[in-house]
Amino acid sequence: MKTSEAKQITGGLSNPEKMPEKAFNLPAPACITGKKLVDVKGSVCEGCYALKGRYRFNNVQTALNRRLKALEHPQWVEAMVHLIKKQKHFRWHDSGDIQSLEHLQNIFRVCRATPDTQHWLPTREAQFIKRLKVNEVPRNLVIRFSSHMIDQAPVNFWPWTSTVVTDESFTCPASSQDNKCGDCRQCWNRDIKNVSYPKH
Repeated sequence: MKTSEAKQITGGLSNPEKMPEKAFNLPAPACITGKKLVDVKGSVCEGCYALKGRYRFNNVQTALNRRLKALEHPQWVEAMVHLIKKQKHFRWHDSGDIQSLEHLQNIFRVCRATPDTQHWLPTREAQFIKRLKVNEVPRNLVIRFSSHMIDQAPVNFWPWTSTVVTDESFTCPASSQDNKCGDCRQCWNRDIKNVSYPKH
C-alpha cells in the first residue's frame, strides 16, 4: 500500500501542537461519554480544548469528520498500520474517543501489527473497557481510563488510569514545559498505574 492511499483511506494522521508524536483523532462531539460531560460542572470535559481554537476551523472539522467516517473502511487497519509502523510512540485520540467495540478491536489489530510502536489510548468510555480482560490488550498498548470528574480518585476497575487534580499532586511535567508533552512518556508506561494532570 502506498502512503498516499493509506492517507486517503484513513483521513491521515494529525500532528498535535503540544505532542511530540503523531496521533489519530476524531471529532470531540462524537465522544459518547465526553459529549455528556461537557456541560457538567467540575467534569474533566468541561471547557474541552477540542471544542475550541483550531479544532473549530472548517478544514480541521472536515478532516476530523472524514477520519470518523473512515473507521468503516474495510482497509482501515491495513492503512493505519502503514502510517504508524515507523513511529516510536503513537497516541490514539488527541480528540475524540472509542466509538464501538469493533473500533477498539481494530485498534488492537493495528497495535499487534506494529510491535515496535508504543501506543497510548486515553478513554472515558467505560462501557467498552469494562467488557475487556486485561490480557486481551496488546502488550505495546496502554489504555488509560480517565476519571470523569476533577479531583476524583482513579477508577478501580482498570489497572491504568489518569486523573485531573487541582492541587500540586500531579505527576505530568507538562505544566513546567509550556503545557507541552515532553519526553517523559509516563502515559505510555505500563509500570505507571496512574498519571495525574494539573487542571488547565
